Amino acid sequence: METPGEAGGGASSDPVLRVRVLPDLAQIPAAEWDRCALSAESLAGAGESHNPFVTHAFLSALEESGCVGGRTGWRPVHVAVERDDRLVGVAPCYLKTHSQGEYVFDYGWADAFERAGGSYYPKLQVSVPFTPATGPRLLIAPGEDPATAQAALVAGLRALRRETRASSIHATFLPQVQAQAAEDLGFLHRIDQQFHWDNPGYASFDDFLAALASRKRKAIRRERRDALANGITVEWVTGADLTEAHWDAFYDFYRDTGSRKWGRPYLNRRFFSLIGERMPDRILLVMARRAGRYVAGAINLVGDRALYGRNWGCIEEHPFLHFEVCYYQAIDFAIRHGLARVEAGAQGEHKLARGYRPVITHSVHDIADPSLRAAVADFLRREAAAVTEIAHDLDAATPFRRGDGACRGEEE
Repeated sequence: METPGEAGGGASSDPVLRVRVLPDLAQIPAAEWDRCALSAESLAGAGESHNPFVTHAFLSALEESGCVGGRTGWRPVHVAVERDDRLVGVAPCYLKTHSQGEYVFDYGWADAFERAGGSYYPKLQVSVPFTPATGPRLLIAPGEDPATAQAALVAGLRALRRETRASSIHATFLPQVQAQAAEDLGFLHRIDQQFHWDNPGYASFDDFLAALASRKRKAIRRERRDALANGITVEWVTGADLTEAHWDAFYDFYRDTGSRKWGRPYLNRRFFSLIGERMPDRILLVMARRAGRYVAGAINLVGDRALYGRNWGCIEEHPFLHFEVCYYQAIDFAIRHGLARVEAGAQGEHKLARGYRPVITHSVHDIADPSLRAAVADFLRREAAAVTEIAHDLDAATPFRRGDGACRGEEE
């Protein structure tokens, strides 16, 4: 596909930009993709200098393991925009036949459109599959003007939407600055909330506890003590220490939890081996052991400024072990390694009592049908007011002493 430089609403002096659609990431060298994914232009406003989820290693592992592609309903159609054979930007994109594994729910939109005689699927999803972690989605080559590159990527995505007869384009969990840029190009802007933990510079876990109200501080100490009461020990496993035995144990935990929550797990065993091979220093497994065997674990990915909690599971139930393995150990790791925050994934108001605060998240949506677009726009205006009010109410319920912070709209 070719598209004029000014297409999509952004000003550009380029006469022609070429858009390539990549059916798999093997068609682009990892170094070229990562130059865009990890550039300062892409990560501006993201509160991060290395987002592991948008790297070639992570996304290609999803493809090579078969977690996406094939009959999964996640067909890779990544967009690459070039000028004179030089990469301007890329976007991880999937042609989808359902709305599973996204964490920004549009089932109601799909149902309403189908009942009105429309076809909501396929749709284009610009995201990291199965990953509700904030990060750039419009990935810009170093030295490119962000506004021009983002407009070119949006033009390419819209051309792909027309070519595939998709109903819409959805880019989820963007930094606020990219969401605003997409809104300026005609996308609808949606907000939601998650719970993140902030590190203002604690020297130890006890320093964090000292910032809490006395009653909450005592409750956390009791939970941590009770979690390990049955002879349980906890290990951090990362880098060269990761082995296939660790992945075997963790996958058993993950599969048990995934089958109970979603009916079937999204990720397969091969995926974990691949990321263990390709990005071991960006992985932290928190593993709980009792009586000589692992009984629970959580996987985290490690950025330069954030720890991203992803999946948890167990084969034995113990009081408060979930909180210890997923939340308290993540806080402890972040403090010891000087990380600015922990992102604890989607949902979960129970995280408030553990020191996590409500944070506004962002997605953008480009809907072709005018009637559906108008209905969704009206819904989003009303939803945004409710989300904002709830987030501020929840922030008042955090365990911190008064004056220790408030709900944030974007990463700092």
